[in-house]
Amino acid sequence: MIALRFYRIYDIGREVNLDWLEKELAASFITTRTSFRRVKPKSIIMENPPLMLRMEPVLVEKDGRTFDFKVVARIYDVGAISFCFVYERTDADLAVLEDTALLFAGQEGLSDFFLSYLRTLAEILKPHIKDFALNPDFFEDYTIHVADRLDDSIDPVILLTGERTKISSQMRDEILKNTQSYTVDDCAILSWDAALLCNPEYPADLIDLIEYANVQVLELRYYDRELTRQMEKMYDDIALADRLSWFRRTHHYHGIMAHLMETNAEFSEIIEKIDNLIKVTEDVYYARVYATVLKVIRSGQWSESVSRKIEVIRENYSMLSDEVRIQHSNFLEWVIIILIALEFGFAIWEYFIR
Repeated sequence: MIALRFYRIYDIGREVNLDWLEKELAASFITTRTSFRRVKPKSIIMENPPLMLRMEPVLVEKDGRTFDFKVVARIYDVGAISFCFVYERTDADLAVLEDTALLFAGQEGLSDFFLSYLRTLAEILKPHIKDFALNPDFFEDYTIHVADRLDDSIDPVILLTGERTKISSQMRDEILKNTQSYTVDDCAILSWDAALLCNPEYPADLIDLIEYANVQVLELRYYDRELTRQMEKMYDDIALADRLSWFRRTHHYHGIMAHLMETNAEFSEIIEKIDNLIKVTEDVYYARVYATVLKVIRSGQWSESVSRKIEVIRENYSMLSDEVRIQHSNFLEWVIIILIALEFGFAIWEYFIR
């Protein structure tokens, strides 16, 4: 048995109420919720499993050959849409897996099909999701190769790099270092844009874990970009306020602070939700695989970038708050000075009119 799973994950710009959406789509589509199959219920915790839709299969012609792909879409409450093109052969040997993987290396030849299915799903979801927005050029892609065994007939490095070339021993070690195994008969070799899973039984749970990790990274990338835009707007607004008169500047600062407070609360809540999309608790092997995937696809770097930008927004809020407080204090001092001056003025006036 062999399988190839090609993923592309997109963001729709807002969170989704999956319970409500599931009821809305139930009349026209067959929908299910993703669940793990081979683990204890408390081993992997996912508070709101994604909503899965089975799309129409597609035939893809490549180099005079025809490939039959199943297509599955998943919708996540954090605002992500995942497409998976699945090619499976129960009667094929490992050589077919390698040849097919090289034929579609880098998901070559599949982009138009992904876009077509993306447009189809967008038309389905738009009536049910307010302010639906989608950038087809912003996505996360990943490829999972699946085999029921691993032997000398294929080279894992060729599968993961997508090319037949003489790889140096140092690079080979680097590619293969993120390998996890539970028994002597299985292994999961993980790299930054592809994975090879070898298991006598179909590793459905591991496949889902890898997908969820990629969803997290896409969402972190998306909100990192949104935070960059918010910071650019913040600096522009502050620069504009500094050119205004004292009274108008203070009023403008209050508006900026209100927006920063709202941004901080909104993004902090969303990022916490993304970080807790899934929790692997009791299953040590799955926890190691999940942690390894997050590491190799650089989730930590994106998470640090997002946290750093949120902290900058908080620091600017604090700075503006101090500035407003100082200006308010200066205003009160001038009021006191004016009142004292008026009191002296009235005293002198009363003295001379007596």
